[in-house]
Amino acid sequence: MLVVMKFGGTSVGSVRALTQVVNIVRKARNEGHDVVVVVSAMSGVTNLLLDAAHRAEAGDETSAHQARQQIEQKHAEATLHFLGNTPQRDSVMATIRPLLDEFESLCHGIHVLGELTPRALDVIGGLGERMSVPQVAAILSNAGVTAQGVEATELIVTDRRHGSAVPIIEDTAQKTQAGLRPLLAQGVVPVVTGFIGATKEGITTTLGRGGSDYSATIIGRALKADEVWIWTDVNGVMTTDPRVVPEAHPIGRLSYAEISELSFFGAKVLHSQAIRPARRVGMPVRILNTFEPDHPGTLITAESPVNGKTVKAIAAIKGMSLVTVAGPGMIGIPGVAGRTFTAVARTHTNVLMISQASSEQSICFVVPTADVTRVIDALEQELIREIERRDLDRVKAEDNTVVLAVVGSGMKGMPGVSGRLFGALGKEKINVIAIAQGSSEYNISIVIAQGDADSAVKAIHKEFELEKP
Repeated sequence: MLVVMKFGGTSVGSVRALTQVVNIVRKARNEGHDVVVVVSAMSGVTNLLLDAAHRAEAGDETSAHQARQQIEQKHAEATLHFLGNTPQRDSVMATIRPLLDEFESLCHGIHVLGELTPRALDVIGGLGERMSVPQVAAILSNAGVTAQGVEATELIVTDRRHGSAVPIIEDTAQKTQAGLRPLLAQGVVPVVTGFIGATKEGITTTLGRGGSDYSATIIGRALKADEVWIWTDVNGVMTTDPRVVPEAHPIGRLSYAEISELSFFGAKVLHSQAIRPARRVGMPVRILNTFEPDHPGTLITAESPVNGKTVKAIAAIKGMSLVTVAGPGMIGIPGVAGRTFTAVARTHTNVLMISQASSEQSICFVVPTADVTRVIDALEQELIREIERRDLDRVKAEDNTVVLAVVGSGMKGMPGVSGRLFGALGKEKINVIAIAQGSSEYNISIVIAQGDADSAVKAIHKEFELEKP
């Protein structure tokens, strides 16, 4: 069986974690599997890199040197533990230090220009993975698992959308097959940089924060892998946040549709785009715990088994604002909704939920609070004539709101789910500000005040008995 294994930042971020990585990969190889490993940067490294870059833009160049020292120390300690004072360790550090030199040079340029471009941000953001790969490959090889580092810029071909690049499937498949199949045929474990890719011209791009999951499923699809295993620090996808509901537990099986809803609505265990390559070809994905590798985790396939559960999980996204466009002039006038969302699209803001009453007098939608000011400015500029004529009211925003997504394929065609949901919230005297449900019936989304979020999650979790496996 060919397995693509992705190890996240916490899974490669310490000596304990890297020891687990070695054990997991070695066990899979001993069981006869071909393995491709995709790795993230060591935990905390990407944040250090990006923070220093932003500080350089703001005029602080010293942060880059401080970040460099912290990152180098982190890698030096890990390589010393596994490789000792050996030529192998010297070789790894000799690969890492020029990348840190590049980082400091880039930050110097940003400081001089006073500008951090998306292209520079992608180069800097991907340096952590480029440092992680030679380290993990050397540690595996030293443990008897022959491994070789491979830069994903040689495999994953993307468009030019810096910060959230989209893979070009055919070109990626061709380059990935050519780059990795010969290594697998020789019994070598390729260790690939997550998070990054490159345009056809070779310009580095990134797939978005958390994009190493996406890298793994892209590579899995390109290689026609049997499965992708996402190794993280939890025992799979949980029914909800266990910090809010201690009785929350891992879900054994989910469908592609269910995990897509949950990842979009804030379940951080999987990148929101990661399931798409797997879904296209029906490739199973497992979410597993690096620190409890014997736990079965969560298996994601085309269909999840019928287990009597109408609702599977609850996700909550905090830090949201509800924007409302309303007014008597909206009734029966074509194009208002189109102009509204065209204006929002120009701000490159992600809209998480939309709701419109049948009277057509208002449209409301949810955006991150960090983006709400520029969204309102764009809308008022687009709709200025209607506002001046008082066909529309001023655009309003309600901050400190939360989107709750109640997800489960068992809701499809099942009467009474909404009644139970709103009944549970009513008992807790929680006011529902807005509601949306797609025709797929996999998800009911509601907007509530941020102060009610935890109480709402607990009430819904209890109502649908999600504490019972």
